[in-house]
Amino acid sequence: MPADAPHDFSFASDNTAGITPESLAAITAANASFVSSYGNDDLTTHAKQLIRDVFETDCDVFFVFNGTAANALALSAACRSYHGIFCHASAHVDNDECGAPEFFTGGAKVIPISHASGKLQPGELERAILKRPDVHYSKAGAVSLTQSTEWGNVYTPAEIRPVSDVAKKHGLFVQMDGARFANATAALASRGATPADFTWRAGVDVLSFGGTKNGMFATEAVVFFNKTLAQDFAYRVKQTAQLSSKMRFAAAQWIGALESGAWLRHAAHANAQAQRVATALRTFPQVKFITEPEVNGVFVEMPKAAAEALWARGWHFYRFIGDDGYRLMCSWATSPATVDRFIADARAVFSNSAK
Repeated sequence: MPADAPHDFSFASDNTAGITPESLAAITAANASFVSSYGNDDLTTHAKQLIRDVFETDCDVFFVFNGTAANALALSAACRSYHGIFCHASAHVDNDECGAPEFFTGGAKVIPISHASGKLQPGELERAILKRPDVHYSKAGAVSLTQSTEWGNVYTPAEIRPVSDVAKKHGLFVQMDGARFANATAALASRGATPADFTWRAGVDVLSFGGTKNGMFATEAVVFFNKTLAQDFAYRVKQTAQLSSKMRFAAAQWIGALESGAWLRHAAHANAQAQRVATALRTFPQVKFITEPEVNGVFVEMPKAAAEALWARGWHFYRFIGDDGYRLMCSWATSPATVDRFIADARAVFSNSAK
């Protein structure tokens, strides 16, 4: 990208957006008085209850600072050092956590399984579990599902249940990486599915419930539906430097998002802007969709020259796979006007490349 190009990070990642007004206002409100520390306060108690209400069940909730910790600590509760953790080959727990699941479990092996859909398939999972039952290989311990997936689509309850059934059949726990859980919830709501339907009712034991990508700051929730796994989890949180002394500021953000319904409104907005981007890109014959977008990410193949031309115009988005696969990610703050400007630039770029 030329040094003098104006940088627009709207499509780089949902991490590039700021804090939502609801969460920011909640932080300010929480700053008004003295309260007990380390989560022993009414705001934290209330936030945890709101999360239980979302899932329509009694569950244990812990707040940590980031998604890497949420995933790695959740898996550390489910696995020991000699276990294997099965996930899709594109999963964050294998590709983007700097070995944190292995580190926090004391050495559990992350075992990726490929499939073109971006989703784990029950048959392939069972074959992987049964591949090496001997003592010389990691003992199968857990399955990690990503919801929504790294490829911008979602697991339905009917797709999660067979994967969970295979896991339970072989004594494995099921962890869900829900960094973009809000976006998946907004997408699945139109199909009549609730958060409970595609978590604990579908066999999920523990969820990493993403706050950051839903417009919060430094707060993720680890939600244990299988409460036996939560035993002594508070000590794991403390030992790994994830226990916030001023936890009310993390909890307040969840209250601001959940009480007002903003978490789903913002997720639905991000999903809708991604659909607008996808609809526009679909008109250009040079663009091929890697997957059909269901949430807030658009994954396409385009000529490298076209991507570079868009970068030169200031748009920042990532190469995702290979030489011509790219990801454009929308967020709660992606405005229709920004999408309109991108569409206009894309039209100019692709029109020129067609000449």
